[in-house]
Amino acid sequence: MGKQVLADVRVFDGSRLTEPVDVVVEGGVIGSIGGGQAHDAEVVDGAGATLLPGLIDAHTHADEAALRQALTFGVTIEFDLASMPDTMIPLRAEVATAADLADVRSSSFGLTTPHGHPHQLRGGQNDPDWPTVTEPGEAQAFVDGRIAEGADYIKVLIEDGHTLGTSLPALAPDLVDAVVRAGHERGKMVLAHALTVAATEIALDAGADGLTHLFVDQPHTPQLIERIADSGMFVIPTLSTLASITGRSDGADLAADARVRPKLSPEWLDNLSRSWAFQQPEQFRYALDTVAALHAAGVDVLAGTDASHLGAYGMAHGASLHGELRLLVLAGFTPAAALNAATSVPAARFGLADRGRIRPGARADLILVDGDPTANIGATLSLRAVWRGGVRLDLAAVTPA
Repeated sequence: MGKQVLADVRVFDGSRLTEPVDVVVEGGVIGSIGGGQAHDAEVVDGAGATLLPGLIDAHTHADEAALRQALTFGVTIEFDLASMPDTMIPLRAEVATAADLADVRSSSFGLTTPHGHPHQLRGGQNDPDWPTVTEPGEAQAFVDGRIAEGADYIKVLIEDGHTLGTSLPALAPDLVDAVVRAGHERGKMVLAHALTVAATEIALDAGADGLTHLFVDQPHTPQLIERIADSGMFVIPTLSTLASITGRSDGADLAADARVRPKLSPEWLDNLSRSWAFQQPEQFRYALDTVAALHAAGVDVLAGTDASHLGAYGMAHGASLHGELRLLVLAGFTPAAALNAATSVPAARFGLADRGRIRPGARADLILVDGDPTANIGATLSLRAVWRGGVRLDLAAVTPA
């Protein structure tokens, strides 16, 4: 790939915004920032625009079509939090060489009970039997099986279903404890699905590294916020999902945006426009207040959407991350802090040293947007260009899947 100069562009480097500079990209990485235009390079006019690190969605359920769609919205990597290895293993190999797909990391199967969450939502998905654990002594074999499938981290689902409008068998706390210990024994982070305060406390007791949702069943307490902060765990609140669970119209509002509609098929626009409405709308305020309290307490909050397959209402790969940023700002984040939650913070917490920041030597996963998203978070959708590994995506050729 040839040398490129992104000229006269403001840079949000993963923490702060610079004055207009020239950014040189060569060999798939960032060469220099502010060093002047290089000779023998393609020049991309960045006047009036802002260059950002490629966005990171820290909670999805990915497949090939999802990763292709995500990239058209400037999401250059998704963290998959439960997938089928017979799909994910070949997909990881394809992603390694494909410039038109977002990158992906995965947990492979998440640990749940045989009839537990998310089986009630996955009818028609042709899933194989999910491996599970019935006693603590089986935990290490479960973890080792996921690592053999290529898992980058381990996922446990602590869910009794009542927040999702049903009743489901839930993992016993001793099984959660055992899997967390087994994951740590192999040097893997263990992330916990928890939509209630009770499930959150089980994850805390077990020493999980991160929460993949935020509880929405009741308001937070200062004691719980302090406990999360003291634990060092990070939180992926998935406000987009919680908005759907509480019947809000945020997905529909996003689907109506003229910058979104041309990139999504009618099926995905319909999916994004719907909501689950399992809980009362006023409960969403619990989530906003909790996110604000976590942020104030210094807890790392990561932007993630829980975008999955058609039928997981209120979300669409790629588009929903921009909605997630809006919701973080609604919760009281500055636009810059919201951008951090989708760039440098998830890259750091998931150990991707070459992502999430714009600096010499970093991978050239980049997006160029009109305007200044540190002043108006909605500007992230005004995409002028997307690069993955230094290769520019042809946005003009994008057609809905």
